[in-house]
Amino acid sequence: MTDPRRNDSCLIEAPRLGEPWLLTPGPLSTSYSVKEAMLRDWGSWDGDFRAMTAELRERLVSLLGPGGEDFACVPMQGSGTYCVEAMLGTLIPREGRALVLANGAYGLRAARTLAQMGREVAVIDKGDYLPPRGAEVAAALDADPAITHVVAIHCETSSGILNPIAEVAEAVAAAGRKLLIDSMSAFGAVPLSPAEIEFEAVVSSANKCIEGVPGFGFLLARSAALERAAGVAVSLSLDAHAQWAEFERSGQWRFTPPTHAVAAFLQALREHEAEGGVAARGARYAANRDALVAGMRALGFETLLDDRWLSPIITTFFSPADPAFRFAEFYDRMKARGFILYPGKLTQVESFRMGTIGRLDAEVMREAVAAAGETLAEMGVASAAPARDVLAERVRLQGEDAG
Repeated sequence: MTDPRRNDSCLIEAPRLGEPWLLTPGPLSTSYSVKEAMLRDWGSWDGDFRAMTAELRERLVSLLGPGGEDFACVPMQGSGTYCVEAMLGTLIPREGRALVLANGAYGLRAARTLAQMGREVAVIDKGDYLPPRGAEVAAALDADPAITHVVAIHCETSSGILNPIAEVAEAVAAAGRKLLIDSMSAFGAVPLSPAEIEFEAVVSSANKCIEGVPGFGFLLARSAALERAAGVAVSLSLDAHAQWAEFERSGQWRFTPPTHAVAAFLQALREHEAEGGVAARGARYAANRDALVAGMRALGFETLLDDRWLSPIITTFFSPADPAFRFAEFYDRMKARGFILYPGKLTQVESFRMGTIGRLDAEVMREAVAAAGETLAEMGVASAAPARDVLAERVRLQGEDAG
């Protein structure tokens, strides 16, 4: 049974009875047709599945737009973190040195990954509130000529911040270094054209803004960079060069592919195109965010970030200071109303997150806000405002950023 609602760009279906909306950064709510695509079995070496893989690779490269003809797509089995590790371990030479731009858990994870591999790594850590800026990247590169690559997070979902990739890329290019982008939670909804932003490679995942299901991710890298990367990786299964070379040779995955996830992703790619591509997907997500933020602020909640840094992907809210608020109870009561939230991942303050990606529209977000208001009332929470010192620290830190 469905309760269809139509926004400006696509049909949003209500979840089946008992299935909640996933207000998370992925896995996320998917369309019925994406789910249905997984009902057939595929032979991993069969010609039909090889054709599916080829179509997937072509469609993903086309999402880059102008300049994408210099890139190749390398699907990789596993979670997003597997794919980030494949990118870093394959494209950064063993004698290279990387500068990681961190403002949350995923930048710090990239730095830890590089250290685990034995690569030299430096870090600019901006904490939870602020983005890395082009000027400080330029200064760091000028001060350390040994740096060969810069690693940037497009959307840092631990805070929800959308980092200024264009100005970072400009600084990296001006210094003659290579930029690797983790666009796990932004690719497909936030434009990333090589004709406008110079980068060596970008990595993302099937279960994010394309609205597929978990099982694999993908690397979009300059073909010349992949050609140079033979023998660089210290991992067998996470060697993106070897994976790319096999796709080019036979059209097949080196190891057992996630066939059902690939079939679902192809359907998701077709729906992405039908909706209007990157621009339309991003516009829907931005409308979702605007409805959510306006509604939650009306309830008294405060966002971690200033408006200028809010991504259309996920928003972090400070937990209320009211002693009656307990996130675990809030989560359970929201789930009972049909909404799955996401715990906070900040280092200093209590918070929680609400995603705005997936097969959702602004009406779903307004329903989530209404559910949050009802839940606060049930819990006896008189105010959703955070502690004054927490809010003051946000204002102080973000006020220091010249923007």
